[in-house]
Amino acid sequence: MLTASCLVVSAGAWAQQGPVPQPHADPPKDDTPRDPALNPATTAAPPPAPVPPPAPVPPPSFTAGAEGFTLSSADKQYQLKLRGILQSDARFFAQGKERAGNNTFLVRRFQPTFDGTLAGLVDFRFQLDLAPNAQPIQDGYAEIHPARQFRIRVGKFKAPVGLERLQPVTALLFPEFALPTSLVPNREVGIQFAGDFSGGVLSYALGAFNGSPDNGAADLNVDDNVELEGRLFAHPFRNGSVDALKGLGLGISGTAGSEYGTLGATQESVLRAEGQQTFFSYLTGTTLETTVVASGRHYRFSPQAYYYNGPLGLMAEYASSTQDVRRGADVARLTNDAWQLSASYVLFGGKASYEGVKPFHPVLPSEGHWGAVEVGARYSGLRVDPRAFPLFADPSRSASGAQSWGAVAHWYLSGNARVTFSTERTTFAGGAADGGNRPTEIAFFNRVQAYF
Repeated sequence: MLTASCLVVSAGAWAQQGPVPQPHADPPKDDTPRDPALNPATTAAPPPAPVPPPAPVPPPSFTAGAEGFTLSSADKQYQLKLRGILQSDARFFAQGKERAGNNTFLVRRFQPTFDGTLAGLVDFRFQLDLAPNAQPIQDGYAEIHPARQFRIRVGKFKAPVGLERLQPVTALLFPEFALPTSLVPNREVGIQFAGDFSGGVLSYALGAFNGSPDNGAADLNVDDNVELEGRLFAHPFRNGSVDALKGLGLGISGTAGSEYGTLGATQESVLRAEGQQTFFSYLTGTTLETTVVASGRHYRFSPQAYYYNGPLGLMAEYASSTQDVRRGADVARLTNDAWQLSASYVLFGGKASYEGVKPFHPVLPSEGHWGAVEVGARYSGLRVDPRAFPLFADPSRSASGAQSWGAVAHWYLSGNARVTFSTERTTFAGGAADGGNRPTEIAFFNRVQAYF
C-alpha cells in the first residue's frame, strides 16, 4: 500500500513540473527530392507570360463625294479634305467705246482648299487662289474648338463683319458683291473667339486684328495698331414650332480701331461698281501734301438680316464706314454708307438657303430631272461723304454716289455645278467733267462654276 501511494505522489509531482527536457538533437534529414524550378535561390526567374498581340488598328478610309475628297482615320479624329472652287466668267459691257471696262473672259476664282482635323480638337484651313490678280493666300488658320460655345481661331480668315462677305462665294446670288461689301473688311490676320448656343439660336464672334482698309485684306500691320471686330447673329425662331420663321436671321456687326497710312500704304481703298470698274478714289500724288492717307479713328457699323423659307430667299444689309483722313495739313472725318436688298426664288428642283441652293436631283433627262433653277433681283446703293470733295477727291473723276439694279438666273446642274446669267445697271452721281455724271454702266455676266 505504501509503494502504491508513493507512485501516485510521484506521478502527480511529475505532472505539475511538466515533461522532463530532452537532450538537443539535429532535425531529421529531409530526403524528399526538390524541384529546382521551385527554388528561386538556385534557379533563374521564369520567362514572362506571353503578351497577347495588339488588337488590329482599323485602316484609314478614303472617300470621294459631293463634299470633296477626304482621307480620314477610322475614328474620324484625324482628317484631311481636299476641296476646290473654279469660277470662269465672261464679262461684257453694253456701252460703246466710252465704257470704262473691257469685254473679257477671265478666271475669276481658282481656289484649291485643304481642310483638316487633328486629334478631334484642332481644325485648320489652307486656301489658295491661283486666279490672275488674286491674293495667293486667301485663308490660312487653325481653330481650337473645345466646345461648340467657345472656339479660338488664329491666322488669316474672313473678318466677322459683312453678311454677304461671310457667305460662301459659291452661294452668292450675283457674280459680284453688292456695294455694302465695299465698306467692310475682306480678310484679316489676328485672333478670334467665337461660338454659338442652343443649336445656333445665338452666335457671336469677337477678335483683334491687324486692321485693313475697306474691302481690303492686308497681311501685315503697317501702323502698330490693333482693330477690334465683332458680330452677333441670332436665329430667334430656330427652335420654335413655326416652320415659316425658322429661317429668319438677324445680326449686327462692327469694328473699332485706328489706322495711319503712309505714302506707300495709304490704308485707303477705291470703290468699284459690280462691273469691277473704279468709280471713286482718293487723291494720290508723290508727296504727303498731295496724297490722302488714313490718319486716325476708323470704325464701321453693319446691321444685317436674311430670311429663307423653302424656295424663297431674302437678304438685307447696311454698312457704314467712318475714317479720319489727312492730306498735308488738312484733316477730316468722312463717313461713307451703303445698302442692299435682294430677293431670290427657286422655280423648281431645289431649296434656298444662306449656304446656297440645294438641288433635289442632278440633271438626269432620262429620269425627268433637270436640276434646279433660281431667279433673283437686287438693289444696292452707296453714298460718299460730300465733305470728301474737292479737297480729298476729284469730283471730275470720282462719283459721289452709285445706285445699282440687277437681275440674275442660275441653273444648278448638280450640287457641284452652276451656270449663271446676270445683268447689272449702275448709275452714278457726279464723277464726270464740268459737274456731270459718270456714264451709266450696264454689264452682263456669264459664269460657269464648279466646286466640291
